[in-house]
This record gives sequence, C-alpha cells and structure tokens, in this order.
Amino acid sequence: MAWLQLRLDTSPGQVERLEELLLATGAVAVTLEDNADQPVLEPGVGETPLWGQTRLTGLYRADTDMAAVLRAFPEDDLAGTRHRVEILEDRDWEREWMQHYQPMRFGRRLWICPSWLAPPDPGAVNLLLDPGLAFGTGTHPTTALCLAALDAMDLSGLTAVDYGCGSGILAAAALKLGAQRVLAVDNDPQALVATRENAARNSIGQASLQVAAPEGVDWAAWAHQADLVIANILAGPLMELSGVLLRFMKPGSALLLSGLLTSQAEALRNHYADRLRLQVEAEREGWVCLRGTFNP
Repeated sequence: MAWLQLRLDTSPGQVERLEELLLATGAVAVTLEDNADQPVLEPGVGETPLWGQTRLTGLYRADTDMAAVLRAFPEDDLAGTRHRVEILEDRDWEREWMQHYQPMRFGRRLWICPSWLAPPDPGAVNLLLDPGLAFGTGTHPTTALCLAALDAMDLSGLTAVDYGCGSGILAAAALKLGAQRVLAVDNDPQALVATRENAARNSIGQASLQVAAPEGVDWAAWAHQADLVIANILAGPLMELSGVLLRFMKPGSALLLSGLLTSQAEALRNHYADRLRLQVEAEREGWVCLRGTFNP
C-alpha cells in the first residue's frame, strides 16, 4: 500500500498537541524521533523525556488530501514546525535499509548502486548513492519512473532543473546521462546536504550541479534557461508550483512530473492544459509519470 507522511519539527512542549492533531486529521500512525542527534539516557521514575528538538511524523494513506489536512491545523500550531509532506519510500527506517538495498537498473544504461557496493556493470552509467534521510533511492515507483524516463532521453549538453530533489538522485542521474548543468532545489535542509554529498560521491562538481533552497534560486541565471524540468513531489504541490516550474522553462523544453497517483493525473493535466499538454509517460503500481513540451 502507498503512503504519504507529514513531518513536523517542534519542541517538546508542542508534541502532545501536534500528535493529537495528526491523529484527528486521519494519520494512521505517529512516530517521534530525535531531530538533533541528542541521546536520551535512562529516565527517572515517572518521567517521559523528549528530545530538545523533536520530529513527529504522521502516516497517511496516499489518496489523502494533504492540503485539507494542513488547513485543519490551526496556524499557530503549524508556525515554526518546518512542516513537510512527502511520499513514504519503500525502504527500512533510516540506516536499516543498507542491509537490503542492492544495485538496480533503470532503462538500458543507468544503474543506481549503493555507495558501499561495487557496481555490477563497470561499463554502464553508474550512480553511487547514499540518500541519508532524504527521499530518493530508486525503490519507490515515482523515482523509478523518472529514472527510466531520463535514461530514455537524449540529455547530451542539456540544462535541467530538479525541483524537490530529495537525495539528488534525479539531478545526479541527469548529469551522469549527459546533461551539462543541473539546478537541484529542495526546501528540506537534509535534502540539500544529501544532494551535495551524493554529488561529491560521484565526482560531480559545483560547476555542473548547483544546489539551492527555493528562496535561494538565482532567477537572473535560471529563468527560462532549462531544457528539462523534473519535479517528483506530490500532486498538490505540482499544481501549486506550476508557475514556478514553468518559469524555469524555455520554448521547446520538456517537463517531467511524478509523485502522483494515476487517479490524480487527469486533474493535473487539466491544470497545466492552457500552458502545455501533458501525456502519460509511464505508470507503475498505481503511480504515474507525466511528460509535456513547453510551447508558450
């Protein structure tokens, strides 16, 4: 079954209130974890210690209207939580996935290989990956769909944008497959760290890959410059960010969208219809990837 998760970074005093709100808005489970590498030692009798910086994660079904969930949260409760909605990837929690993750092939040329294992085909296009806590290992259908689509494209010398880059897997794959310059954007600081680390792991320099938060994008350099824009996020943000995504594109450029269920594809196609025609590139396990050409 596919799932979405809502992450909330907060202080101990807000945990109980936010946990109640997560459950009240349909979360089927809530987890708490340390958000500052702060160990909690053996508590005293009757104590329930929490970390000074705590992350709550609520688990929701994939067809949940997450915009409605967020609207149900009082503004004062969301303020300062640095909340984020994302797809829950099919991997074990945090580092346990290392025990099970094996090299995977996408399309004809591309292999995604755990950084601690030797690539099975040294002559292939091999991307060494350690996603850390950021989304994007290739195991989730949405990422797999995008990787296969990139492998099928001729990216030689192109300029691309990966919006919502997560681990940087799609940005790095585009460069490995021939793109000349890529901008990777994400609002999660952990994603930006993971993207930079995976770039270094693959000998990708800053001249080829620029990493930025949304507010840090240099629009003077990137507006209407991209030959390809990739966004593997969620259906709601793909609609909300349509103006931002299209601002990167120049006439004739391609838009690759994923992170949405097959049942959400028609609404997204209609949302973009007055600016470009989106068609189904591929489907997998109830998820879909859309592609269109920008002709303003």
